[in-house]
Parts: sequence; C-alpha cells; structure tokens
Amino acid sequence: MDFQDVVRRRRMVRSYADQPVEPAAVERILANAVHAPSAGFSQGWAFLLLDTPADVGRFWAACTPPGATAEPDAWLRGMRTAPVVIVPLSNKSAYLGRYAEPDKGWTDRDEARWPVPYWHMDTAMASLLMLLTAVDEGLGACFFGIPGPRTAAFRETFGVPGEYTPIGAITLGHRTEDLGPAGSAARRSRRPVEEVVHRGGW
Repeated sequence: MDFQDVVRRRRMVRSYADQPVEPAAVERILANAVHAPSAGFSQGWAFLLLDTPADVGRFWAACTPPGATAEPDAWLRGMRTAPVVIVPLSNKSAYLGRYAEPDKGWTDRDEARWPVPYWHMDTAMASLLMLLTAVDEGLGACFFGIPGPRTAAFRETFGVPGEYTPIGAITLGHRTEDLGPAGSAARRSRRPVEEVVHRGGW
C-alpha cells in the first residue's frame, strides 16, 4: 500500500470481524515496532503478545473495571471482538542505565536529567509503527489506555516485571465494514495544517 494511503486509512478501529489474524502479519507488526527510534539506542521496551482466546480473555478480565464485564457498553463489546491484543511496555531503568554508561558522559542515573520521559515516548513511537503496519496488512487496530486502577491486576495476571510499565494496549484484527471515523473523530474535525504549524516562530 502507498504510504500516504496507509496514513489516510489509519484510524482507531473499535469493532472487529470474526476472522483470525495471520500469524505472519502479527510477526511483521512486531518486527516493525523494534525499528522505532530510541534515545541512546536504549530500546527499553517490551511487547506482550496475547493471541489466543484464553489470553485475550484474561486481558479483559484483568483490565475491565468491576461491573463493566457483566454489562459492557458498546465500546467494550466492540473491542472485545479483537482476536489479538498487544501491550507495549516501557522500561525506564534501561534508559537511566544506558545514559550512565561512559559514552554518554553521565555518572549517575538521576531521572531529573530527562526533560521528558523518553522511555514512554519511544515505546509510543513503536506503537505507532504497529498501528501503521496493521493498516498496511489490511487490518484494523486501536490504541487505548489500561485504566490506572487495573494496572496491578494486569501485572499480576501476566507476571509483568516491576521495571516495565504498560503505556496502553493495542487491539488488532480484521476490520468490520469500514463506516468511516467513529468516536471522537466522528464528532470533531481534524485540525488543518495551517492551524497547528508555526513557521519560524509562534
């Protein structure tokens, strides 16, 4: 697919067809994720792949607020139709350690040196590569957040080490009929380039 077509077709897909995803497509999505940029080539990320009905069910059981499972809203009903969930996780300690190495010139692991949390940013860029690759594979995907109060249950369910932080989750599957933008994108127009680009100054 032409890259501009990939960008234009990328949207958050919240409902999926009852159709399995080819393992080769999932592997390409994951392989492309590790080509994301990372500060100091720290590569402080990990990706939890859940691609069986049992594992996907465990994800929703762990990450769904109490009461929502019994009476899911339209968003949750649609999202739970995805056959694959990928959870991108960032590892701050990998960055702090990398920049304490001799070639970086820092002698400590002081988090205050970092103007923004690049461990989260780099993992988010890897996530975007997964979303774009999904489109190129003819699939749909949606990036969404794991509710803060459910993070502990998620960690316990999947044995996530303490140094890894889930920055969100990605559902993946075949699109149902593409009806165009949904959710907030259906109610709000995309801001034009002229409104968001400041050339040479604000």
